[in-house]
Amino acid sequence: MFVIGVNPVAFSVGSYDVRWYGIIVAVAVITLLAVIFREADKQGFSLDFLSSLFLWGVVGGFICARLVHVIDHWSYYVAHPGSILGFTGVGLYGAIAGAILGAWIYTRAKRIPFSDLAAVGDALAVGAPLAQAIGRLGCTINGCCYGTIAPGLSWAVVYTHPNSFAPLGVPLHPAQIYFVLWNLVVFAIIWHMRGRLKPRGSLFFLYLCLYAAGDFALRFFRYADTSYALGLQQAQIISLIILAVALPVLVVRIKKFRRACITEGE
Repeated sequence: MFVIGVNPVAFSVGSYDVRWYGIIVAVAVITLLAVIFREADKQGFSLDFLSSLFLWGVVGGFICARLVHVIDHWSYYVAHPGSILGFTGVGLYGAIAGAILGAWIYTRAKRIPFSDLAAVGDALAVGAPLAQAIGRLGCTINGCCYGTIAPGLSWAVVYTHPNSFAPLGVPLHPAQIYFVLWNLVVFAIIWHMRGRLKPRGSLFFLYLCLYAAGDFALRFFRYADTSYALGLQQAQIISLIILAVALPVLVVRIKKFRRACITEGE
């Protein structure tokens, strides 16, 4: 059993607490930006274009991520409406959807074919799981996204600091660490498939499939105060929807590309 007694608050500025979660998420965003720039630059995208696209993606991603989190914890935010406009708590599926929406709005405004961004999507697929793994470390210190009660589990975690969001003194599944490890596995797979999976954009759909599959399974070990259907959490339902859409799209894209290559070879 492991004890986590770290103060989630790194420092305070007046009455405002700066939590390690926010600092680590900022590191995750910077990491994502660096990877996207590195990968997309190989495809000939300009720095100005990537910077603008990333900004729109971050804004859209944060708004939707926060919205999904608020909906997922609606009972709390109904009782504490003043906390809705805050920075603690985001939904990763909302971040993904919001980033895509933000990028789409930008391409519409600039009249750039959205299909031309397939290479950027593949670059995002490389950086996203690594950034998510880093972000989950912030969750671990923060005590948010904590696991279900696990008495007798030898690798259970116990939170002891009063600033933690997790229940204190209770052995829990280290759900955040499970997500860290799965994201690192996804990153390793995506990294291995770079430049091998055709056509462009397929790497992004592979990332969606891998992350959704892992997220669905691991959330059985994560505490949730509400279920939406069949005892499943909101994110698990979203995972199934993503798999139902992304997996067929990935398979069809690969098959069409291979057929086209065979035809050209003839």
